[in-house]
Amino acid sequence: MATLTIRLPASQHERLKNLAARRGVSLNKMFEEFAARAIVESDAETRFLLRADRADVGEGLEVLDRLDGHYGSSEP
Repeated sequence: MATLTIRLPASQHERLKNLAARRGVSLNKMFEEFAARAIVESDAETRFLLRADRADVGEGLEVLDRLDGHYGSSEP
């Protein structure tokens, strides 16, 4: 396991400590959770961008048209 040192204004540090206490976790555990969420979001964005690069716009529009036909368009 690695050690990470960050610098925060004292007011932010205090608020984060209070937030962790309200959640019933240590400040360290809360930052682990923050990091895990950031990594998951980054991975999802990367997968989305890779799929978007391979996408066929015409095929995508056909799928949307079929969905509109099935569920009804929200256009007036």
